[in-house]
Amino acid sequence: MSESLKLSSARQPAPDADGAVPLGRPKGEPRFPDGPQADPAGSHFERRIRSFQPRRSRVTTGQAEALQRLWSRWGLDIDGQRVLDLAELFGDGRPVVLEIGFGMGEATAQMAAADPDTGILAVDVHTPGQGNLLALAERTGLGNVRVANGDAIILLREMLTPDSLDGLRVYFPDPWPKKRHHKRRLIQPEFLTLAAARLRPGAIVHCATDWEPYAEQMLDVLTAHPAFENTRADGGFAPRPDFRPLTRFEGQGLEKGHVVNDLLFRRVPHDEQQR
Repeated sequence: MSESLKLSSARQPAPDADGAVPLGRPKGEPRFPDGPQADPAGSHFERRIRSFQPRRSRVTTGQAEALQRLWSRWGLDIDGQRVLDLAELFGDGRPVVLEIGFGMGEATAQMAAADPDTGILAVDVHTPGQGNLLALAERTGLGNVRVANGDAIILLREMLTPDSLDGLRVYFPDPWPKKRHHKRRLIQPEFLTLAAARLRPGAIVHCATDWEPYAEQMLDVLTAHPAFENTRADGGFAPRPDFRPLTRFEGQGLEKGHVVNDLLFRRVPHDEQQR
């Protein structure tokens, strides 16, 4: 064990009976000194209504160890202060898809293993999930996953170049079911315009949700946006493609009678968008 890891491990409180690390720590001390920052963008950017809400969940010993040991290798903080070179980030020129919100990372790891020639830039603010995905990537030998911590809007707007992405995946985003919270939903016209500027023509936007009113809204705003076209000739929802694994969360929802809807839209060529 390296000296830095010994020191950082010593700072961590002892795990409880379930193997989880309590959140308590000395005031002012970072939660993971060598891992993701608590607020990577800080006050550099305007405060706005967020589509996500960070969850203060317990981190297991294994997740904490993965964050400390692997973050400098496969993780990055979304600080908005630099432009990413995706070829450099992944070590080659492979196509890269952006996944926003990956939960605990099991489905992301499965998709990465099934398609090793595609890089997955996976964004979330859930610290246990970040640690879990890093651990899964190492355990299964995945070299095509990078974990980003922070606000995906800042990542898209400040840190990615035009036409740099080959796909966008948004699986089971927070539906914000209360009407007064609908403005917090991620899939909105403004978000799609930003995403379109970073997606190459032909790139696929793939969304999935088990909240039917949100699925209908997604379908409406994607259909109305000039930068995207539905891959379905009937203009409706798509069956779940084989490459998207059935997640535990999804399985639990199906058992409760939830209806899961997938949407697959293609980024149109730039000249067609002007028509």
